[in-house]
Amino acid sequence: MAASHLPLAAAPLVIGSSTLRNRLVATAHASGFIRDGLPVGGDAAYWGRLAAGGAALLVCGGTTVAPESAPRQGNILQLHRPEAVGPLRERVAAMHAEGAVAVCQLVHLGRETLGAQSYYAPVAPSAVRSPREPTAPRALLGSEIDEVVEAFRVSSAHALEAGFDGIELHAAHAYLLEQFLSPRTNPRGDGLEVLERVIAAIRGLSADALLGIRFSVDASEDVALTPDELAALLPAVDPLVDYVNVTVGVRTTYVRDMATERPPVLDDLARLRPLVTRPLVASHAFRTAASIGDALAAGADLVGMARALIADPDLPHKVLNGRAAEVRPCVACNEDCRTFDPVLLCVVNPDLAPPGEPRRPAAPLVGAWDPARATGERVAVVGAGPAGLECALSLAHAGVADVVLYEAADRLGGQLATAALAPHRAGWAALLGFYERGLSAASVDVRLGQTAEPGAELEGFDAVVLATGAVETSPLLEAGAVASSVALARGVPSLAGAAHVVVADDGFGWWPGCDVAELAVAAGVPRITFVTPGTAFAGAIPPESRVQLLERLSGTCDLEILPLCTATGISPDGVTVAHRTSGRTTTVPADRAVVVGERRPRGALDCAAPLVLTVGDAVVPRRVAHAIAEGREAAVRIAAAVRQRMPHSRAEPLRPIQPN
Repeated sequence: MAASHLPLAAAPLVIGSSTLRNRLVATAHASGFIRDGLPVGGDAAYWGRLAAGGAALLVCGGTTVAPESAPRQGNILQLHRPEAVGPLRERVAAMHAEGAVAVCQLVHLGRETLGAQSYYAPVAPSAVRSPREPTAPRALLGSEIDEVVEAFRVSSAHALEAGFDGIELHAAHAYLLEQFLSPRTNPRGDGLEVLERVIAAIRGLSADALLGIRFSVDASEDVALTPDELAALLPAVDPLVDYVNVTVGVRTTYVRDMATERPPVLDDLARLRPLVTRPLVASHAFRTAASIGDALAAGADLVGMARALIADPDLPHKVLNGRAAEVRPCVACNEDCRTFDPVLLCVVNPDLAPPGEPRRPAAPLVGAWDPARATGERVAVVGAGPAGLECALSLAHAGVADVVLYEAADRLGGQLATAALAPHRAGWAALLGFYERGLSAASVDVRLGQTAEPGAELEGFDAVVLATGAVETSPLLEAGAVASSVALARGVPSLAGAAHVVVADDGFGWWPGCDVAELAVAAGVPRITFVTPGTAFAGAIPPESRVQLLERLSGTCDLEILPLCTATGISPDGVTVAHRTSGRTTTVPADRAVVVGERRPRGALDCAAPLVLTVGDAVVPRRVAHAIAEGREAAVRIAAAVRQRMPHSRAEPLRPIQPN
């Protein structure tokens, strides 16, 4: 952050009847600790932990106002129900106890079902189908608009009864209030009148309660307000609210992934600032001190974040106290934080956990466990992929005296470093930077380009953690194909000059095949054939990422998708493809073939140390989240064993970031 804006970020701000302790906002998201539409154990602790991290204003999201807007699985808070008030009091008390101002965002989804099943028909101002839905909604009758207004009033009353300091109206992301405001979904033109009625109903409940409103600033093909429409609307709404929160996108585009490297609303602040007299909140993709400073310099009064605070709830304290380098970064992978399976989780933050767990569940493979044989505090971590990096850093933070990290390559990161080289996937590099800075600050002995052997290198260690990763294998490699990991590591030169590239996917639709397709585009390959045994291209990556990926690929090359097909061989004529449905075999002429192979653990090292644990892909190749969680768990177990064996040692308990 520019030094000239650091004091502003830390400065208090009076907003309505409340005083915020700084300019950082936790924007609307949900904890996932919701069952049958009501908060359960863990919810209050999550919000209390978030408030303890230093954000001044916490906006609780995932809150619907009417039965027809609530998915039937009940994982979204239903605030129209009076029985929600009691458990919400605990949530608010937890936030207030840590000095935060608590606001509840209210939404009616209207024609947007979030892809979830509902007991009721979707409704909207008119029967205009959303491009994200298979059918058009039912148009609201005139009397039902009164019911919508009343639904917002009742839910607001319940929120204020629970102790919330205010309400934020969700008029963004193509949900019902924006559907009313957009001429493309409300030909009656009474959207502002409906919004004014909702605002008046809430104002009638309390003269002191904060009232904010959220808008999307970018136009969409179907509903979102155009820049001119938003510019005309803001002066009318501004006097009616206490703050305006601006974000981006509709349902499938509002959560940008790591391909978006700069907060998109920064480009809109110069246009919006003169239209708003109230405090202006700039939201979305703010993850660094520098971008926070950019927003404040451009005229924002407050800067909002959600995923960045899920990754590290202490980000506000760290940034405002000159410790931004210690922030565990959100990489915008859109994986665990978007699934709520079973609650809000985070790939990079192993301290977010399901109810009753101290951290994300993980089970390192135990090769040896004899604490009585440990005579000191020397730990070797073999492999500097995400599992090894997390383990080494956690051990250092625990106070284990002597941690040595071996890495055969000349760089940290393992396969994660390779993934960070893929086009539009540089978010992983931020995580590797965090580990590199942390290891350096903790004086961990990092030995790059050195292979740890069972003999001299590992002799004398009390514990050894094997994080040696996995290798990519495929029968097609011997026939002339290039492994996806190799192609990505070599970058554009690996495909430069090719006229036609065949990507042989493994059928599971995850990132490696998608990354190779984008690498081919970056290399200027005019024709790409994507062969997959699965039913779709990119079928397993997060839905928002898939939408953004397809937008990036549109019009860039001749990309042909062959689903339900398997690449079975390579010859001078091209790649042999077996078609699952017809049983026939064809040859796709191509001058390069890249295969997404199966990943298998590297051969295990024999080790005679008293404590031996294997973690990450060296156990079974999976996702980054598994590697980080197992690395943390291994560190916790080893630190506990050291403390138990030597109660007067220098090892201290781990101090994890614990939201629950």
